[in-house]
Amino acid sequence: MARATAARTADPGLLAELQPMPYARRVSTNQDTESLQGRVAIVTGASSGIGQAVARELAGSGARVLVTARREERLTELAEQIGGMSVGGDILDPALPDRLIERACRELGDVDIVVNNAGVIEVGPVATIDIDRVCEMVRVNVEAAFRLAYCAVRHFQQRGRGHLVNVSSVMGTKVRPTAGAYSGTKYALEALSEALRMELAKTDVQVSCVEPGLVLTELHQRWPVHPTESMEIPTPLQPEDVARCVRFLLTQPSHVRIPRLMVLPGEHVV
Repeated sequence: MARATAARTADPGLLAELQPMPYARRVSTNQDTESLQGRVAIVTGASSGIGQAVARELAGSGARVLVTARREERLTELAEQIGGMSVGGDILDPALPDRLIERACRELGDVDIVVNNAGVIEVGPVATIDIDRVCEMVRVNVEAAFRLAYCAVRHFQQRGRGHLVNVSSVMGTKVRPTAGAYSGTKYALEALSEALRMELAKTDVQVSCVEPGLVLTELHQRWPVHPTESMEIPTPLQPEDVARCVRFLLTQPSHVRIPRLMVLPGEHVV
């Protein structure tokens, strides 16, 4: 009896706060958090490394994947293995982004995902760095990445939804000696990603950045001393580690936004 009396005399405002939210305000979290079944994805720089691993991961989760890069023989083999399709091309070709989306829409279905992964790295001290190669890096990592990003987002706006994933780097958040130009290209991609996210925040178009630390890919194969030695990281990330992070971004409920996801190997200190 005492408990019943206490309930009847409780503060009405407090009781109201304890009531369940009206149904219209509840957020659905029923989205399948594992499968990408039926979704269409474009992955650039897919002939090796992170791009190839992402293509395999997305296809393994049910997506229909279009891969692109310059090395067409590798692309063809990858597309056959994952049951997708390939379009060879130079990422610096201004017409390539539109061609990729048009081809994917025509043969796979409307594009849901674009993984903007193609990139190169050029580092070195002031006295010896090849400035022409630096400028080429800027064209790939900034100009080409920006073209694809804008093209993808415009397509997503027209269809009312979509997810752009820009593959950045931990170097998009910090600077190291001899790597200022590379960091600058990734800072630029981070800035564009955040501006697009803010502009599209009240829509169903999503923009995310993945920021890997050291990954064991072909990117450093020309270096006289591999970063695993110079940075004392004997166990770097594998491309598949980053690919799982990309899938994680893409399989969240629609109300969940992850603008930036940094992933580092355990020995990565600076």
